[in-house]
Amino acid sequence: MTATGFTTCLWFDGQAEEAADHYLSIFKDSRLGRVGRYTDAGPGPAGSVLAVEFELNGQQFVALNGGPEFTFNEAVSFQIRCADQAELDYYWNRLSEGGQEVACGWLKDRFGVSWQVVPSELLDMISDPDPEKATRTTRAMLSMTRFDIAALRRAHAGE
Repeated sequence: MTATGFTTCLWFDGQAEEAADHYLSIFKDSRLGRVGRYTDAGPGPAGSVLAVEFELNGQQFVALNGGPEFTFNEAVSFQIRCADQAELDYYWNRLSEGGQEVACGWLKDRFGVSWQVVPSELLDMISDPDPEKATRTTRAMLSMTRFDIAALRRAHAGE
């Protein structure tokens, strides 16, 4: 491989540049890369955006205007692990704008991309070696759309 890590390619139907700009406005540690445009060779209109490179929190992406043939679904999602409720609420609010709140910390943004906005400690709580703590936390998790970290902690503690 010529680079470290992987680049995630997101297929859009004419919204690649808009999506990249949207994500860049949300993630503080982000940067815009190259913007490729269709030429006279097509298949899109010459000068229109073909692909946009961008980076969010160290993760490389390419937004591709590939057309209407493929759409996003929940089989692939991006997980954002949040340190506290304020950070969780920030990402939840920004990414769900114009999108759809789903369940258990999942949402679809306005482009149909699925995200999981989760407390960084969630996996530790639901995989706790004490099965009662794990069960209580899992029950609480399954009852939520947007995660409430304090409520998850209370469930884990048995309060």
